[in-house]
This record gives sequence, C-alpha cells and structure tokens, in this order.
Amino acid sequence: MLDEAMVALAASVGSGVVQAAGTDAWQAVRHRLARLLGRGDRQQESAQLERLDRTAAELTAAGQEGDAPEGGGDEERTRHGAAWRTRTEDLLEQLDPGERAAAAAELRALLAEVARATGPGAGTSAQNVFLGPAAVQSGDGNVQVNRFDSRR
Repeated sequence: MLDEAMVALAASVGSGVVQAAGTDAWQAVRHRLARLLGRGDRQQESAQLERLDRTAAELTAAGQEGDAPEGGGDEERTRHGAAWRTRTEDLLEQLDPGERAAAAAELRALLAEVARATGPGAGTSAQNVFLGPAAVQSGDGNVQVNRFDSRR
C-alpha cells in the first residue's frame, strides 16, 4: 500500500498527463512516462506509448476545457487523469522502496517539466521590442486609453 505522498504524486501524474496532452511538452512527457512505466521492457514501453497516444487523441477530440457540450471534455479529462493515476499507483506499488524513491524523483521531474510548459507564462514572450508607438495591456477588465498624437 502506498503512503499519502505517493498517492498524491500518482494523482499529480494523472493530472499532468492531461495537462501536457496537446502541448509542446507532450512528446517529452509521453516518452519519459512510457519508459518509466515500461520498466525496461520494450513491449511494455510500446504499449504505454500507444495508450498515451490514445489519451492525447481522445482529449484533442473532446476539445479544450469547457468547449464540449454538456461538459464532455471535462469528463474525458477526468477519466484519463484517473486512468493515468491508477497506472502510476500500480507502478509505484510494484517497486521496492529504493526503486520507488528513484521513480518518484523521476515523476517529480516530469511534473516540473509539465508545469514549465503549461503553467502561467508558458508560451509567452518576454523582452519585447517595439519600434514606434505601442500600447500594451494585460490583466482582466483593465481599461486603457491610448493616443498617439499631441492631444493631452
């Protein structure tokens, strides 16, 4: 039986798989997770890659959060998150304590990669250069008035 920290980690992996699907991080996430779940067995790794590809395809078909009618996309995300949580729990339960600690470290590193790729600021640009008049607005509900002439 897994302790609370390992169960929470497995739940985070399930959520991370769902978050990463369809992002720039997906290829790295799917390869690392399949390798970890395959545990050195090429056939198992291949089977995990196929499962991950099905997950990504089904999540893409379900649309973005809130896009699908009747919350269908939300149900798909929940279902796939739970499936990958269970697979991760199964893996962690099979490992001896030393292997479990190493796998947990690998999973945490994977989740950090997902967070960098999908978290706030992911895919945004910094250090913009504007040549000439420019107006920038960020935030929700802000009001900004810009004039690029001599009126005050």
